[in-house]
Amino acid sequence: MHVLFVEPSFPYNQKQHVRALKEVGARVTGIGERPVDYLSDDVKSWLDGYEQVPSVVHEGAMLDAVRKIQKRGPWVDRLEASVEAHILPVAKVREACGIPGTSVKTAWLCRDKPAMKEALRQGGIPCAQSTGTDDPQEARAFAERVGYPLIFKPRSGAGAAGTQRVDSDRDLEHAINEHRLGHGGTVAIEEFIEGHEGFWDTLAVDGKPEHEFISHYYPRVLDAMRHRSINPYFITTNRVDAESYGEVRTLGRKVLGILGIGTSATHMEWFFGPKGLKFSEIGCRPPGVGVWDIYSAANGLDLYREWAMTIVHGHRGDRASRQFSAGMLALRPNRDGRIAGYQGIDELQRRYGQCVIDTHLPPPGSPTQPVEGGYMANAWVRMRHPDYDELRNILETVGKTLKVFAQ
Repeated sequence: MHVLFVEPSFPYNQKQHVRALKEVGARVTGIGERPVDYLSDDVKSWLDGYEQVPSVVHEGAMLDAVRKIQKRGPWVDRLEASVEAHILPVAKVREACGIPGTSVKTAWLCRDKPAMKEALRQGGIPCAQSTGTDDPQEARAFAERVGYPLIFKPRSGAGAAGTQRVDSDRDLEHAINEHRLGHGGTVAIEEFIEGHEGFWDTLAVDGKPEHEFISHYYPRVLDAMRHRSINPYFITTNRVDAESYGEVRTLGRKVLGILGIGTSATHMEWFFGPKGLKFSEIGCRPPGVGVWDIYSAANGLDLYREWAMTIVHGHRGDRASRQFSAGMLALRPNRDGRIAGYQGIDELQRRYGQCVIDTHLPPPGSPTQPVEGGYMANAWVRMRHPDYDELRNILETVGKTLKVFAQ
């Protein structure tokens, strides 16, 4: 099978897709923005060909590159991308070139939040009331009908980037101005959902999960990305088959059908609170911030290889062991500036060294990144333990005792 893979060397884990495709027997051609000489030696060793384009989200340039590869052969079986911003333009090129894979309709439904929510509601999936608008009066009318709090977010954003909570008429007018409604801007507006936030990820083949994972945020992402005092974390559970997750698994499978997701990695966010289970963002791509590394460490798997197996051979290669729950703790510096030092590293190793998967502790002098930069913006530690509740206690303790100082 000949697979074209988009942007094989950035971000850092992209090359694992290339490595895995090669390991399971695919012929792999990369399409990326860097000159071939800038690719690392290992990426070069896994690639059978490479085409440089000015931008991988420029549909014309991508179309030209793919047709050039098709013309010289061998036959192109798949065109794959794993970064949110690449999914829709790559789907358009895929359809234009007659290559099987995620359709333009599915990619658009997974990208445009108001359209996604409307499709889910029509399919009977509970989710937040929402609208998409470029009109200030429509935004005010939605606020009048639904009430506060509301969430304003970019229609095609990823994660919590650009997301803001609106609690009053004053906040609403500020958000209308900030998003330039009435002056060319457009936005997704959603009912604020109270409750705990988690996500359900899969590797699906023909719309059926070959692998599935359930994880929890502590606290919810919007709070985690706004408050420096919080060292947030998330945990993937090894109790996926528990009865309490039955509704998530059942509705998640229904979402795959509603959005037309066939053979693909998926990422689905959900809330559970006073109004029951509500599905939120859906992506036909892997989760970010190295979550697949955590799934692999928890389950004795190489999930990149499992993904490649589903793409190339149409089935998984191995089963998840569910031996461990695993999580990632983000460690925030006490201020912006440059890293001055750490407190509590020796204690972490003494008490929990056997649970540590890996750490990222930038050396003193390294510039800090804004809290809004996400879970991997600054220091972090990844850990695992056979018991989910014990792992949560450990991550809470480490989050309170391992300090990062900046100056």
